Amino acid sequence: MSDFLPYILLSSADKDDKVQSGGSTGCCGYILMFFSICIFILFFPFSLICSLKIVQEYERAVIFRLGRIVSGEAKGPGLFFLFPCVDTFRSVDLRTVSYDIPPQEILTKDSVTVAVDGVIYTRIFDATTSIINVENVQQSTRLLAASTLRNILGTKNLNELLADRESISHAMQETLDVATEPWGINIERVEIKDVRLPADMQRAMAAEAEATREARAKVIAADGEMKASQALKEAADIISQSPSALQLRYLQTLNSIAAENNSTIIFPMPIDFLSCMLKK
Repeated sequence: MSDFLPYILLSSADKDDKVQSGGSTGCCGYILMFFSICIFILFFPFSLICSLKIVQEYERAVIFRLGRIVSGEAKGPGLFFLFPCVDTFRSVDLRTVSYDIPPQEILTKDSVTVAVDGVIYTRIFDATTSIINVENVQQSTRLLAASTLRNILGTKNLNELLADRESISHAMQETLDVATEPWGINIERVEIKDVRLPADMQRAMAAEAEATREARAKVIAADGEMKASQALKEAADIISQSPSALQLRYLQTLNSIAAENNSTIIFPMPIDFLSCMLKK
C-alpha cells in the first residue's frame, strides 16, 4: 500500500495541474456555452465567418474560454474554430527574433568604465507558457539581457572583455536560457557587438602599443646590426689573407657605383702600386 501512495499523490497532483491549466467552466459557463451555440446556429452563415480563424505556419493560437485557457496545446497552424462570444485567442510568433541590447555603461573589475552593447536571438518554444507566465515576453527578455550583461561584465577585467568575447557570450547565453525557460523562451545566441572605451583610455592604450612597437623595433634593429657586424668581421678576416682580394673588392665596388650613378669617379692609385713604382 505504501508503494502505491506516491503514485496516488502524483496522480492527484497531475489532476490539480490539469484543472488549473484547463479550468472548470461551472454552471454559468455551461449556460453561456449553450447561448453561444444557439447564436452560432441562428446566424449560421455569418457566425461561421466569425468563428473560423487561421494562423500561419510560424504561429500558434492560445485560446481562452470565458477567461480560462483551453486545455491542451496551442492551436495551429491552419484552421481552427472559436465559439462566438465566449472564446478569444492570442497568436504567438514562433520565429527567431533578434533584440538589440542598448549600450550599457559598465565598470569593469579593474575600474575602467566602458560602454558595451550586444544582440540576442530568441525563439518561443511554448506558446501557452509565454502567454500565461509573463505579461510582455519581449520586453522582459530585453530587460533581463541588459541586466545580465552588466552583471557578467562587471566581474571581468578590460583585457578579458576585449579578448574573450566568445566565452562571455556563451556565459550570458547559459544564464539567460536558465532564466527564460519558465517563460517558454529559448535563447539561441548572444553576441557582443561593440565595446567603446573613453577617449583618454584609447590614447593611453595607443601610446602603450606605440611604445611597445618602438622597443621591439629597436631590439630587432640591434640584433640585425650585431649579425651584420659578425658577417663583416668574418669577411674582413677572409679578405685580409689575400691583398689582391681587397683590390678586387675595391674595383667591384667602383663598378657598382658607376652602374648606379653615372658620375665622375676619382680613382685613387693603390699605395702598394706606388711603392713598387718608387722602388724600381
